[in-house]
Amino acid sequence: MNKTQQLYEKAKTMIPGGTQLLSKRPELFLPNLWPAYYKKAKGCEVWDLDDRKYYDMSYMGIGACILGYSDDYINGAVIAAITNGSMTTLNVPEEVELAELLMKIHPWSDMVRYARTGGEAVAIAVRIARAKTGKNKVVFSGYHGWHDWYLAANLSNKKALNGHLLPGLDPNGVPKQLIGTAFPFYYNDIDSLLYHVKKNKNDIAAIVAEPIRNMFPDENYFSSMREIADKYGIVLIADEVSSGWRLNIGGAHLKFNYTPDIAVFAKGMSNGFPMAAIIGKKEVMDEAQTSFISSTYWTEKIGPVAAIASINKMIRTKTYCHLEKVGKKIQEGWAVSAKGNNLNISVSGIYPLGHFNFQDNNPLVLKTLFTQFMLEDGFLATNAFYASLAHTDEIVDLYLKSVNKTFKKIKGIIDEGNPEKHLKSEVCQSGFKRLT
Repeated sequence: MNKTQQLYEKAKTMIPGGTQLLSKRPELFLPNLWPAYYKKAKGCEVWDLDDRKYYDMSYMGIGACILGYSDDYINGAVIAAITNGSMTTLNVPEEVELAELLMKIHPWSDMVRYARTGGEAVAIAVRIARAKTGKNKVVFSGYHGWHDWYLAANLSNKKALNGHLLPGLDPNGVPKQLIGTAFPFYYNDIDSLLYHVKKNKNDIAAIVAEPIRNMFPDENYFSSMREIADKYGIVLIADEVSSGWRLNIGGAHLKFNYTPDIAVFAKGMSNGFPMAAIIGKKEVMDEAQTSFISSTYWTEKIGPVAAIASINKMIRTKTYCHLEKVGKKIQEGWAVSAKGNNLNISVSGIYPLGHFNFQDNNPLVLKTLFTQFMLEDGFLATNAFYASLAHTDEIVDLYLKSVNKTFKKIKGIIDEGNPEKHLKSEVCQSGFKRLT
């Protein structure tokens, strides 16, 4: 076993599940072969502990690094902040600067609070909504993190969250008293949203929804959601943790002319440095003062400095234009290569966050083979691609050339029969599974 695999085997004896983030578990990609750890990273290149270099054509820090790894401009701002002291008894002035910047980009908003991760930021937004309305329950669409308010949906039905990105999430440890406090509805399904609102007799505090992820909104989706929120006195929350900054500068809701009461940002807003923001209307955000929402490390300096530098660079370079161009080229490349090799796949997702799936009796086997063959060619790759500013045309061309070669190989294996015999690892996991 190489250094990387040895360390991961050791980690699993000390860290429950092996990693801190489900999405970074090697078992989701290529069990026993995926390079679990990195030594350094730059642009979209990553070096593992054995000094093997890969192009990251997968998740780019799980969507956090829109500008690419170790960006010189962002690093310069962060290093200056560290040199001058990133934490003291006093507050950092960049909190105010960042608030002004976020509100300028989102003119509908009046106030800002900060956190450092997406999940906790959405939990803060839900807390504020409950404080504002005096109500208890939440209706939501999409994936919103690990906190109790969200996982409560699986207390009464363990499959409630299956259609919201991650299947099989166990609510073990979530208080049973939260049964019946969170209800999922599918994107664009206004009838389902209205059903839950009416059924719960004016006790819905918040509607939490991603503006976009895998599909575009129906014409009246957002206006209908806004109308329902206004009619029933519900706080409307846009979860922009994944969607923000990829289709435009700021939240994707701006692109669709949709005004929520609160919008939540994290991930790409600070290019890999921990930062999150909850922005909203004054009459809603003021309620944060009536509830205890406070944490020491929400006051450190690195997060706001990184966010200001990242947002300014995204504005200057019009990063979202590059993300769309590169993502489109990738999705079209998948489709063309699959068709040319008589391989049946489905392609989905907005251009900056693309996915494909094998339409076959053994999709997970084929997905594992794809990752295995692409890794041998020097690419961190799965059936998803998150675009970044560091993905140049030259790198994309190299990737698509390898994709075409891999698809051809997979087609031959399918025709031959018994694809599993070509695997050098176990089949990848499809979602959340316990690691013993």
